[in-house]
Amino acid sequence: MDDVDAVANALREADTAVAFTGAGVSTASGVPSFRGEDGLWEEFDPESFHRRRLDADPEGWWRDRLELRERLAPGDYEPNAAHDALAELESAGHLDAVVTQNVDGLHAEAGTAELIRLHGTNRRVRCEDCGERSEAAPAFKRARGGDVPPRCDCGGLLRPDVVLFGESLPADAMERGRRLAHESDCYLAVGSSLTVQPAAGLPRAAARSGATLAIVNLAETPLDDAADRVVGADVTDVLPALAARV
Repeated sequence: MDDVDAVANALREADTAVAFTGAGVSTASGVPSFRGEDGLWEEFDPESFHRRRLDADPEGWWRDRLELRERLAPGDYEPNAAHDALAELESAGHLDAVVTQNVDGLHAEAGTAELIRLHGTNRRVRCEDCGERSEAAPAFKRARGGDVPPRCDCGGLLRPDVVLFGESLPADAMERGRRLAHESDCYLAVGSSLTVQPAAGLPRAAARSGATLAIVNLAETPLDDAADRVVGADVTDVLPALAARV
């Protein structure tokens, strides 16, 4: 636990502290990961969910998305100890924001207030024409009933409010993420393989800007050599221990 104590000290001393989270934070809640062994992209073809297919074949795209949704079943998941610990750190004033690659909505459900969603959220849909956002569940219910693809009241095509293959990350979210990376004194990269760009560039930017970079992940990452502390353990064990020590 020496590394955990060191990270706790860095959090206590930081004027600005940020957590960057990936799929490993949510797998303990039962959320399947997309990449790696037994990931969803081993079962589904990522090209089926590309932006260009949504444009060319919205009905087929939505039918495949329904099947993927059934595998994700977001309503069945609850925040785990890692989500709760991050929310506790924020509430106690030791964490300024959580920047997440996850789209499952569990950070918000756990109580994190300052949340930057780099890849959007699968709990909402967005109209391609008018831009209105609404809860995803009714749109998926309509689609399961045969209303494929579901459409907005304005007639525009509805799509999940997530970043699709072939789309850029939201400019405002990335700008906020970059600003926090450069301002942070302590930066936690938690449960992420740190391989998916450009999001994975944020922890590296924090390290280059002088932040104490701590990585908590079961597997090695490409950024381990640049980190001040690397804790190769389960995030649901490490983060609650960290919150208790701060």
